[in-house]
Amino acid sequence: MEVLAERVRTAMESADLVAMEALLAPDARWGAPEQRVPTCRNAKQILSWYEMARETGVRADVTEVTIVGERIVVGLKILPSPTEQSNPGDAVRWQVLSTEDGLVAEIRGYETRDEATTFATSGVSRWKK
Repeated sequence: MEVLAERVRTAMESADLVAMEALLAPDARWGAPEQRVPTCRNAKQILSWYEMARETGVRADVTEVTIVGERIVVGLKILPSPTEQSNPGDAVRWQVLSTEDGLVAEIRGYETRDEATTFATSGVSRWKK
């Protein structure tokens, strides 16, 4: 898990879509915790979402990577696009990456560290495939 967590950190910090693709299970899912059906339902959709964000200049600094069982909690400070007029302040977001067979099978986004950590430790099962 430590190696996978470090690979996740490196891919997210560099916004390297090739590295991200290598980490994702083909049927990986991504979305908000309250969604019954995730926004992205496979690795290609997740990569398209990251690519869109990258193309608009959005970047994130990884502030924390913590392993909780078979999950990785990632803290992100979202950096505004260089062309963005407003300053979002300290936009900090959290993602919980659930793993399966050494790959990221699910990504859920959270507003706070407490919410992310609670989910990571809850044992709640992933979205149904």
